[in-house]
Amino acid sequence: MIELKTPDEIDRMRSAGLITARALDAVRRAARVGVRLDELDAVAAEVIAAAGAEPLFLHYQPGPAPSPYPGVTCLSVNDAVVHGIPNGYALAAGDLVSVDCGARRLGWSGDAAISFTVGEHPDPTVAERDAALIRTTQAALDAGIAAARPGARLGDVAHAIGEVARDAGYGLMADHGGHGIGREMHEAPHVPNEGRPGRGVPLRPGLVLALEPMLIAGGTDAYVVDPDGWTLRTADGSRAAHIEHTVAITEHGPEVLTDQRNVVGGLAGVL
Repeated sequence: MIELKTPDEIDRMRSAGLITARALDAVRRAARVGVRLDELDAVAAEVIAAAGAEPLFLHYQPGPAPSPYPGVTCLSVNDAVVHGIPNGYALAAGDLVSVDCGARRLGWSGDAAISFTVGEHPDPTVAERDAALIRTTQAALDAGIAAARPGARLGDVAHAIGEVARDAGYGLMADHGGHGIGREMHEAPHVPNEGRPGRGVPLRPGLVLALEPMLIAGGTDAYVVDPDGWTLRTADGSRAAHIEHTVAITEHGPEVLTDQRNVVGGLAGVL
């Protein structure tokens, strides 16, 4: 069942979204060559705890998962697309890092992801390819957000995301996309990253969606699962990027609840 949120509930989700944005911003600033993934996870954990919230991912276990998720963040490096477990790996120059993070406060959730590179890759060609991949992933997300207007349909959002990715020659990880979000991290509806315009669930004010394009540089949609049962990697070994926002459909259009531009000065007013 799809649940529409009231303005007061969206305001609570905005609080969770800003905490999520602050955690992601802190991880990005802490990510340097030589820093371990588990150290970055601790940075996000501290930010979330200091804001009086709880981490959304820690101990989460959906049906197919072999064990509860052990981290506060998902930290996916290079060919890892999503769900990378924060371990003792130390970042190297030129690594492409995707950070997915969520927080719950006052019973309501926020979920977002960012992708960036660390230091300078020794091969300028690889560095430019990574930059283009990240730019296109952001452009796909922006297109999806712009399409998330009242009166549109879910297929319009999916089509907008997929069109940007495919036109640039990138793959979209098979069987994965965005989702509804509210009291729980994953709620109805599923939001594909590719679809037909004019089809699917009508977008109404009060619907809140997590939109998250996951682009694969090699052009394939295929992925493989690591032995840990969580980390999903590109099947061809090419790099991937993942960028996500929690977006509320309002009468005036889409509102991004996890916008990092709201972090400075914005968080104090909602806590």
